[in-house]
Parts: sequence; structure tokens; C-alpha cells
Amino acid sequence: MTDRAAEIAANLADVRGRIDAACRNAGRNPADVRLLAVTKTFPATDAAILADLGVLGLAENRDQEAGAKFDELMELRPDAKPRWHMVGRLQRNKVRSVVRWADEVQSVDSTRLADALAKAAQDRPEPLDVLLQASIDGDPARGGCPLSDLDYLADHVIRSSELSLKGIMAVAPVGMEPSAAFERLAGVAHQLRELYPTARELSCGMSNDLEEAVDHGSTCVRVGTALLGGRGLASP
Repeated sequence: MTDRAAEIAANLADVRGRIDAACRNAGRNPADVRLLAVTKTFPATDAAILADLGVLGLAENRDQEAGAKFDELMELRPDAKPRWHMVGRLQRNKVRSVVRWADEVQSVDSTRLADALAKAAQDRPEPLDVLLQASIDGDPARGGCPLSDLDYLADHVIRSSELSLKGIMAVAPVGMEPSAAFERLAGVAHQLRELYPTARELSCGMSNDLEEAVDHGSTCVRVGTALLGGRGLASP
């Protein structure tokens, strides 16, 4: 095992230990919380190591970087079957490219973006899985749909045969206690599930706040730094 593989393996064991402990504290089954490895700014070789370690949920937030990494990982590990997720803000002119590599888009925050994705996904054999990105504090600068508009957006998405609504995603706003943010989000997620039974996913919690997210029902934590280390400058 290379030094980098050993480093990532040790980090992975630590993150999984944190998830297990958070689930025990919340009275939850660790199997109900999936780990999504955020590989943005890290090379495809790191994604290959994660795949070797059994981590097949990979996430990116920039299409240009993700598309190239997707292709490179296919060359490095042709037998691996990773599932790629788009978790960053998405411009409509990028959707056709994103649909080529992404199995799930977690950042749908408008009807216009949903329509663009649906059009781009017309030739897929199966509907594209999507999550609605919620803005917990309603600040449009960081992206996300205001909580009060989520029902309208969800209703729009489920009317598309090219999209499959799986749930909601959010980031704890800067300046707000993560526990308070996720408590608010959990209430909205519960209401959404009542109206749309397929929307079971609650994607929240990252390296610094995954315990609070698990405590409030997160089913998917998106972890980058705690797995792969501090990030350098984003690739062009």
C-alpha cells in the first residue's frame, strides 16, 4: 500500500468511526447513513484509492474537473462502478455535460434548471436522480431554493418523466449553528416525504458538522477534507 493509500485508509476509518458514533448517539443504524466522498480538487488517483477501499459514492462540484476525472477513473479502474454526484451550483449551459457523467444531481434549485436537466436527460435509459438544494437561510448568493418554495419546486420536478425526485440537500449557513440549521431542514424534509414518498434522502453534513447532521436525520454526509486532507487551489 502506498503512503497516500495508507493515509486515505486511515482517514476513512476515522470518518466511518465518527459516523458510527454519531448514529449510536442518535439511536440510528449506521447503514442508514451513506458516505459521499467529495473529490473536488483532488486527482483521479485519489478517487481510485477510494474505490479500492470500497467507497463508490463520489461527488464533484465543477463540471469541467468532474468530466475529466470521470474519464480518467474509468481508465484507472475499468472494473469499478462508482456513482458520481454533482453537488455544486449548476449553470443551465452545463447540464448536457453533467448528465454525461453524473448519476445524481444534488443541486437542483429552480424550475428552469430542472427543465434543462430533464431535456438533457431525455436519452438516458433511466431517469436522472435529483435532490432539491434548499437554502436554509434564504440567501440567494449561495444558491439553493428558499424553504417556502420547495413544495412548488418538488411538484414541478415530479411532473418530469426524465427526473426522479430523491430528496433534498443543504449546507449549514455560515454564522448559523449547524444543529439549529439541520433541525430546521429536518422539519422541511419530513414534510416533503409526506407529500412525495420517493424523496427519502436528506443530504446534509460535511467534515466539520456531520455529527450534528446525523443527529437530525441526515441520510447522506458529504465528506472531503476529513477523507482527503486540506484543499489546494481549485483546478482551472
